[in-house]
Amino acid sequence: MAQIYPFRALRYDPTRVRMEDVVTQPYDKISPEMQGRYYDRSPYNLVRVILGKRRPDDTDPQEFLPLGERAHNVYTRAAEYLHEWRGDGILREEAEPALYGYSQTYTVPGTSTVQERRGFIALGQLYDYAERIVYRHEQTFPKHKSDRLALFKATRAYCEQIYMLYSDPAFTAEKLIFGVSHPSEPASAPADLSITDEYGVVHRVWRLADPALINLIVTAMQDKKLIIADGHHRYETSVSYAKERSAQLRLPFRTDRLSAQEEEESPSTAADQTPHGQLPTPAYPEAAMMMTFVNMDAPGITILPTHRVIFGLDDFSSPDFLTRASQFFIIAAQASPDTSALADVPGTAFLAVTGDGNYLLTPKAEAVAGAFKDLSPRQQQLDVVQLHRMLLHQLLGLDPDSIRDLRNLRYVREAKEAIEDVRTGNANIAFLIKPVTLDQIKEISFSGELMPQKSTDFYPKLLSGLAIYALD
Repeated sequence: MAQIYPFRALRYDPTRVRMEDVVTQPYDKISPEMQGRYYDRSPYNLVRVILGKRRPDDTDPQEFLPLGERAHNVYTRAAEYLHEWRGDGILREEAEPALYGYSQTYTVPGTSTVQERRGFIALGQLYDYAERIVYRHEQTFPKHKSDRLALFKATRAYCEQIYMLYSDPAFTAEKLIFGVSHPSEPASAPADLSITDEYGVVHRVWRLADPALINLIVTAMQDKKLIIADGHHRYETSVSYAKERSAQLRLPFRTDRLSAQEEEESPSTAADQTPHGQLPTPAYPEAAMMMTFVNMDAPGITILPTHRVIFGLDDFSSPDFLTRASQFFIIAAQASPDTSALADVPGTAFLAVTGDGNYLLTPKAEAVAGAFKDLSPRQQQLDVVQLHRMLLHQLLGLDPDSIRDLRNLRYVREAKEAIEDVRTGNANIAFLIKPVTLDQIKEISFSGELMPQKSTDFYPKLLSGLAIYALD
């Protein structure tokens, strides 16, 4: 069962800061240019905590230093900023536990379609994947996990939410939180906070502190299975730290499902039987992390493709690549690298952008079948799997280690950025791809399989700085 909790969030005091000046995109979407812009906006911008600037004299994290030597680095500075901002009242802890309704109104990139995605922010219990409560859909990068763990150990705070998907065709949480009979209806009450980010996305937050309402939402989520949409690295980092802390505290970190008797005695079940003034809490602070929960059955979910840019291949030849690719793909030259050509193909297709031209690649079913015989039918249907297996590995010779370490591969959201890299000579070739569908994500996740890294790009991103879960 999925256990959620209200929490007393740290939040920026809007009388002390302009909210648009202190919030950011998630850490892994912040470019060096964005980082500099965030630094310039406000001395209290959250970037100083989630992705601070490194200095030449920075040391390793504390645990890797000799005994008696004190660390000073991007992580210790992050902790100092949080401590100072709390002491100065820039960040204030709320008086009572709450959940937070959260909506994002946005224009789908490349279109004029306006959509609204709704969910809510809460603490979510941490589970091993083996418990089959939380599911993943992508592989992760070890380097990213070690960085997030060092930051978390220094700050003891969750400054960003991870994005969780669940299924509820009855729209229970939406009805309770937004006071609607259907998720497409406007919210019945005005938001407590409204922010427009640099992409024109309007983020609105509703604070929900009524214990009766909270317990209804807690109960509604108990039978849900969760899929990580964004935040695999942060989730896995948090599970590792929760296990570490549970051992230090001599408390169990559960790796199996509860028995029927234990479910009757569990904190979440107890929440149904206690007075409305009593709310569930984690067994220890590290046992949960901050999450945004979004219903897969509600409107507003947009998934964008993540394109692949290949660089640094000394012996790359576009004609040679096309000759070898022709064994496995039908190749059609294109006048321009327009991704609309991909939408016209019903099955798998890629658009290869080279210095010599643009080419639409569609697989020859019989020719590629041998390369995928060890994969499940679900995996074989994924464009991104075929791209990695056939084009990156077999034809370009990128092994799994080089892909994982990003030696010759870069991921980009914008097709025009990938195209420009090739045109300016900064890349050998770029592959523009179709987005993964929500149904494919569900099928892969619930089957226990994984897609390659960066297979999905959920848009828009959750804004960082709306709420903070401080463990101390």
